[in-house]
Amino acid sequence: MTFVPRDIPLPFAPDVAIPRSSGAPLGAADRLPAPNPWAPEPARVQRVHRETATTFTATIDLPGRPGGLVFAPGQFNMLYAFGVGEVAISISGDPARPDRLLHTIREVGPVTRALGRLRAGMALGLRGPFGSPWPVDGARGADVLLLAGGLGMAPLRPALCHILRHRAAYGRVALLYGARGPEDLLYRRELDRWSRRADLQVLVTVDRAGPGWRGHVGVVPALLRLADFDPGRAIAFVCGPEVMMRFTERELERRGVPGERVHASLERNMKCAVGICGRCQLGPSFVCKDGPVLRYDRVGPLLAVREL
Repeated sequence: MTFVPRDIPLPFAPDVAIPRSSGAPLGAADRLPAPNPWAPEPARVQRVHRETATTFTATIDLPGRPGGLVFAPGQFNMLYAFGVGEVAISISGDPARPDRLLHTIREVGPVTRALGRLRAGMALGLRGPFGSPWPVDGARGADVLLLAGGLGMAPLRPALCHILRHRAAYGRVALLYGARGPEDLLYRRELDRWSRRADLQVLVTVDRAGPGWRGHVGVVPALLRLADFDPGRAIAFVCGPEVMMRFTERELERRGVPGERVHASLERNMKCAVGICGRCQLGPSFVCKDGPVLRYDRVGPLLAVREL
């Protein structure tokens, strides 16, 4: 018999039925709601769309929640590949569609590679949502800059969906997005659709490109010279590699947007999602609990410390 201390929360609650493998079918017993934030709920893959050679978007539903999972732009879920492990993934779907969860995932390790092998109808575990969101309500009336680098477009997509759904509540809106090459761009059909909107400025750049590329070549901060916004009333949402965010914030400040009006979504090694394990600690903050979206004037000095 295995002894389990009563004062230590279990990663899986004993009264929740969990499929034995990622391909196990979901039955009636799998529809029990998770009783605590440590217990993954059984979820099911509806569709898998390949974005790039190493990145895919999974559409997921929760059979135990007919209304879906309500979340705020910028929050994340913990996705569990049965028998392999768990990983924190930003929600990249439209907040107005809680019945249709989207997660854009890059295959970089054992868990994400296991999730990449899932197909429609297969099962996985999910717990969440967790974390602080983008301040989309606080940005009402302001010009909004969304600056994304690489996979950082995924956490920003829900914020853009919300802003476009409530477009009249905001001033000028600009999306500045960069990737290593044209083949690494996410959401290409949406980028094309967004770029045709008269009420949204879309600027896309790549680090390198062949002769067929007709867009910008360079880094995301360089696009700010082309963006249409009033620095005195602008709010910036930034997500991407930390080096990209540091240089972007410097350029924003040079253009007149101070750090207190710049919000960054951080990606640190989150494990528990509830601020207990300490894996994602950044100075006095835990990215999973206090973030992932934090004001840059709060985290910028910490990101500059190599030891952190």
